[in-house]
Amino acid sequence: MNKEISSAAPQPVIVSDPNPVELSPLTIIFGIILSVVFAGANAYLALRIGMTVSSSIPSAVISMGIWRVILKRDSVLENNMVQTIGSAGESLAAGVVFTVPALFFWFAEWGMGAPSGVMIALLALGGGILGVLFMVPLRKSLIVKERDSLPFPEGTACAKVLTAVDRGGSRAGLTFLGVAAGLAYKFIADGLKFFPSEASWSFSLLPGVDFGMAFLPALLGVGFIIGPRVAAFLFGGGALAQWLAIPLILHFGASRVEPIYPAKVPIAQMSSTDIWINYIRYLGAGLIAWCGVAGLTKAATLAVGSFRQRRFGAASQTTARVDRDLTPKSIIVGSVVVLLSLGLIPFLPVNWLGTLIIAFFGFLCVVVTSRIVGLTGASNNPVSGLVIASLGVTALIFRLVGYQGHEAMIAVISIGCVICVMAAIAADTSQDLKTGYLLGATPKKQQTGELFGVLASSLIIGAVMVLLNKAWGFGSRELPAPQATTMRILVEGVMEGHFPTTLAIGLGLGACLSALRLPVLALSLGFYLPLQVTVPLFIGGAIRYCFLERPGKKAGMSEAELGDRVEKGILFSSGLIAGEGLCGIGLAVLAAKSIDLSLGTAEFLGRTGGCLAFALMTYWLVRIISSGQKG
Repeated sequence: MNKEISSAAPQPVIVSDPNPVELSPLTIIFGIILSVVFAGANAYLALRIGMTVSSSIPSAVISMGIWRVILKRDSVLENNMVQTIGSAGESLAAGVVFTVPALFFWFAEWGMGAPSGVMIALLALGGGILGVLFMVPLRKSLIVKERDSLPFPEGTACAKVLTAVDRGGSRAGLTFLGVAAGLAYKFIADGLKFFPSEASWSFSLLPGVDFGMAFLPALLGVGFIIGPRVAAFLFGGGALAQWLAIPLILHFGASRVEPIYPAKVPIAQMSSTDIWINYIRYLGAGLIAWCGVAGLTKAATLAVGSFRQRRFGAASQTTARVDRDLTPKSIIVGSVVVLLSLGLIPFLPVNWLGTLIIAFFGFLCVVVTSRIVGLTGASNNPVSGLVIASLGVTALIFRLVGYQGHEAMIAVISIGCVICVMAAIAADTSQDLKTGYLLGATPKKQQTGELFGVLASSLIIGAVMVLLNKAWGFGSRELPAPQATTMRILVEGVMEGHFPTTLAIGLGLGACLSALRLPVLALSLGFYLPLQVTVPLFIGGAIRYCFLERPGKKAGMSEAELGDRVEKGILFSSGLIAGEGLCGIGLAVLAAKSIDLSLGTAEFLGRTGGCLAFALMTYWLVRIISSGQKG
């Protein structure tokens, strides 16, 4: 559907009303609610599988359902403002969870307790505000003057969804249905514990060759959204790790490859889980690090090429309202205040040198990521590569000036967190401004709305991180936190003057896979994640291919009809993700307070019950996408 939408560069739709309602108390309230919901849900999702899903279109559909069905109002610009505020939560969560868990790792190792939720919230808030403010001066160049060469696929797609006024209510119902289903399923499985949320099987004839899967609908939904190709490669990476790498390590031993944390038992006595903990996840971290370096190189190449080949379109017929941004004075003053606050607040581990690094590398990352998402979409945002490069350079600068030790490492990750949030929020802001440009929205009001979303999601993200760590612990099989593990290993290696062997092997393996022109990022994440996670992802992608794309093409289904059914599946799947994420946070609160809701059931339905429940949810998704009705 996105290809069809982005094949042309539409002219902006100018709303005739010179002063339409956009940023109202109602839009702020509903936008903040969606921002908080998607921030919490995507934080849980990213810590579990290492990726987030875009919340722009689900936010737009939900806002249309509320506005037109419940409130009986018809205002596309109010709907646009709700999705602008709501989508900020997902981007801010991504910036935090890709870096902050490294602080939890270190605090636990060094006997320092845990980072405070207030510290995390302030780092996220500072990065979010700077990401919005730094992107504003780029709007006219990237979105207006280069509208023909920078399509901004997600922003354009969201504009099309928002203009589909006759479908808002029923489509919003799909998302709400998914939220209810995902929440109820997660509560029954992990709250009441009627059946396990994941299971594994071992084979005595094949040592180390285990099979497992998680019976969770959110992973099914993610697999459907990312599509069959990416889902297949994620599963392929997991299969290589579980069914090839682990048996080889068990068979040949590891005399030449030392684990990051040497095991206390001989390798012959290790289980496949021990091998995964001591070897596989660090090889996977090396693969992810390679993806970051390669992604940054590609991003820089695309950015330079785009600047050289930019084509300025004819001046568009705009009114003063649709060409009004935040004032230069407010941008400069706001940026200076935030930077000084980050450097001067006593309990924030960012010093004066850190503020200079944030100002320089942060702006560089905002420029690069805003341009790249305009070319390839937010799904291909190279934020991890940008942050890996920034962390490496920051750690090197600190070491050269003699600032080392635990405090310096904490400062490096904190700086990386701010830069990561800046890049993620800038990408979201640019996509939202593209949507507003096509609809005739007021940029200044959208930028203000984005700041509301940043503020709301920042206030809860610190508490969410503390709760999730207390309930399950970052780095566990429940919350592997793959990107943060990579950031941690990188900073330790640079600051301590050594590079772990397993990470270096992962980097070399990533280079080899790139030379074979394979999708290294998907394989790397699959290699790092437990097989229990990649199996349901593969099933979700297979459903999209086997029950939608393949039969649709065989039947000669039009692009519009195929896109309509894909959209239904995406909206329902987004609901599953949001529902499970919300329930996961709620269960984390209960776990932190040592409240057990299992009622003594002890998973009495067992693995059979989990398989049947997951099969039922799979069947439900198939029925939704196979329905010929438009919603």
